[in-house]
Amino acid sequence: MSAGLPAAGQRRRLALTGVRGPVAKGRDFTRQALQDWGWDGTETFEDALLLVSELLTNACLHAGGCDELVLTAGGAALRIEVCDGTTTLPARHPAPQRGIPGGRGLYIVERLSDRWGSHTYGTGKAVWAEIEVSRLVSGKAVER
Repeated sequence: MSAGLPAAGQRRRLALTGVRGPVAKGRDFTRQALQDWGWDGTETFEDALLLVSELLTNACLHAGGCDELVLTAGGAALRIEVCDGTTTLPARHPAPQRGIPGGRGLYIVERLSDRWGSHTYGTGKAVWAEIEVSRLVSGKAVER
């Protein structure tokens, strides 16, 4: 497999129901998948890890926890999905206030991703974000 070109539609899933430390586990899982796919060493690699952190944190704080993290390497984009057990769709905080924590998670998701959204299914929902593959393979190298 060539670096930066995982098989179209390659998917990895991480069950998180009842797992302690789901945000850290999700970041580690994502880091490994992106390294396996040759998508590490770019600024966008770090953006993808931050997106995972924000989506998982939001599920923990606002949806009673996360059920699953799904990473899909498509031909054009990396899709990050976090599934939880509520059907309440996320909404951006209308006006986060300076100096007061919270209310910025979806703004971060919006800024770092190329697209994001959510959909319900059965008794739960998925909140997703996508990053164009071109950003993952041609980003400026991160100094280590």
